[in-house]
Amino acid sequence: MSYRSQLRAGSFTAKVALVTGGGSGIGRCCAHELASLGAHVVLLGRDAAKLERVSAEIRQDGGIVDAVACDIRDEEAVRQSIAQIVERHGRIDLLVNNAGGQFPAPLEHISAKGWQAVLNTNLMGGFLVARECYTQSMKPRRTGAIVNIIADMWNGMPGMGHSGAARAGMLNFTETAAAEWGPVRVNAVAPGWIASSGMDTYPDAIKPMIRNLPKHVPLGRIGNEAEVSAAITFLLSDGAAFINGTCLRVDGGAPNARRHYALEPTEPSPAFDGFHRAVTPDIFKN
Repeated sequence: MSYRSQLRAGSFTAKVALVTGGGSGIGRCCAHELASLGAHVVLLGRDAAKLERVSAEIRQDGGIVDAVACDIRDEEAVRQSIAQIVERHGRIDLLVNNAGGQFPAPLEHISAKGWQAVLNTNLMGGFLVARECYTQSMKPRRTGAIVNIIADMWNGMPGMGHSGAARAGMLNFTETAAAEWGPVRVNAVAPGWIASSGMDTYPDAIKPMIRNLPKHVPLGRIGNEAEVSAAITFLLSDGAAFINGTCLRVDGGAPNARRHYALEPTEPSPAFDGFHRAVTPDIFKN
């Protein structure tokens, strides 16, 4: 089997695409799709073992890939890693700024250290990677496309206020960079509730709530990684050549649901299952 992308074959032939957080979840899926469309994919993340596992998958599927281990919160490490990639490949054409992480907690229980850790990963790290890709490769060549992955943080993010603040900051950074960095295009994708490996990392106490999420989505289900990747790859593609500074929501309309309007029980909408190596999170297997 191979990746079933909605973009035409060869859409990213000869492009160098950097995917942060490519060792799991949405980053892994998007790396597979980009490679299937002809891109030379470079995975970047902290866990070298995870990166190598995904690299092996992509090679088995006939794609071209290599990986660089880097903590995106370390400014000098990011600078050196991007320089290494540019030296090895000559340029970076595309950036999927996906790496991130958070933990569930009410605001009153988040320490300064915990707050800063989430902002460093989801805001500072994303900024550093984007800045270095822009200054070291995209600005000199006056071309490139960046997609920053944020989250459904509209109207606040109760239970994960640190992540909501960071993601909102990343959206504003996206809009600012779109103005300052043209003709390089900078956009964002905001996934809603997506079935990915990250859901298995949450405490058992909130897993019943996660299983109940489809009831709050107008489309009657949660999304999958391929549906997010489809939005990312579109924004990176030539078809999005005049799209800049926008955010594409991939959330089934969940933020549009309102407390005063009860959603009628409905059959789930058909899903796009393009990722041939997708793995259902354990939380949804039973």
